[in-house]
Amino acid sequence: MMLLVDPRSATPPYEQLRVQVLAAVRAGDLTPGDKLPTVRKLAEDLGLATNTVARAYRELERDKVIETRGRNGSFIAASGNATQQQVQAAAAFADRARKLGVAPAEALGFARAALGFRA
Repeated sequence: MMLLVDPRSATPPYEQLRVQVLAAVRAGDLTPGDKLPTVRKLAEDLGLATNTVARAYRELERDKVIETRGRNGSFIAASGNATQQQVQAAAAFADRARKLGVAPAEALGFARAALGFRA
């Protein structure tokens, strides 16, 4: 896996890393159980502060894309692809709305409101 950070980008370096790891998981380039470089090693390789890499890892862990196993390091989580989980959550929402008798247009309205969209 090759991670690159563009220092000229308007996107913060931690976010560039987060997005690249997530894309590698979605593409199947990283699979559950794959070990990631240590924070220090990746920071050194990319010329970044360790806190920058640590933030990317924390956010990936929060989203359940990776799991940190203490001194053993960080690994791609068994759940792996957070997108798949989110799609399942959307399916569960749709199923629940149907069971409650909520019309599709009304359910979409709830989803839009939750996302901050104004009709």
